[in-house]
Amino acid sequence: MIGDLFSNENFQTIVVSLLCGSIVGMEREYRNKSAGFRTVILICLGATIFTMASRLGNMADDRIAANIVTGIGFLGAGVIFRGKFSVQGLTTAAVIWTMAAVGMLVGFGQFMLGISLAILMVVVLSLFQKMETVLSNIYFSRTIYVTFIDNKASRLYEFETFLKESGINSLRKGIEKKGDKLMVVYEISSRRQRVRMMNERIISIDYVDSFSNIS
Repeated sequence: MIGDLFSNENFQTIVVSLLCGSIVGMEREYRNKSAGFRTVILICLGATIFTMASRLGNMADDRIAANIVTGIGFLGAGVIFRGKFSVQGLTTAAVIWTMAAVGMLVGFGQFMLGISLAILMVVVLSLFQKMETVLSNIYFSRTIYVTFIDNKASRLYEFETFLKESGINSLRKGIEKKGDKLMVVYEISSRRQRVRMMNERIISIDYVDSFSNIS
């Protein structure tokens, strides 16, 4: 049994699993994410070990995948949370899910495919983030919640004129009268710089009581 555990094939499988986890884990650690270097390595290694153990127990491959995917789903859900203005942790959860899949491939002996996919994950996480930044400079959308100091209907015209003059495309999504104040929800889009300037200018508008900018 011990000889089987440290056989050349099993040793290679474990080393490749650690390598795949390290490739992605270093990128996550560099960006200071909740699932960092050690966590990503353990996720990949865990999926590999479960796959190896299941194969040794002659379990069907589809049962292996189903159990690992179910288990990793709970782990991924644990890193997703809703912040004050947006949902956080979705990318980290996706990394956990994909890393488990890579670990499974390594456990099935697909070493080169596993390494290639780990490298591809780093490319997606790093290069594509830069592409997102470039795209957001061209088209940047947000949902803003605005509360006016009173409930005068003329405030809508004033504020929407302000948005238009600021080069912001806006769509009114909702309106609510709450006591003596008016609350409005807008979906806006423009270049990132214009949206940033709009945020700064809103602060100085005397008829705006409060506002929030949500991704």
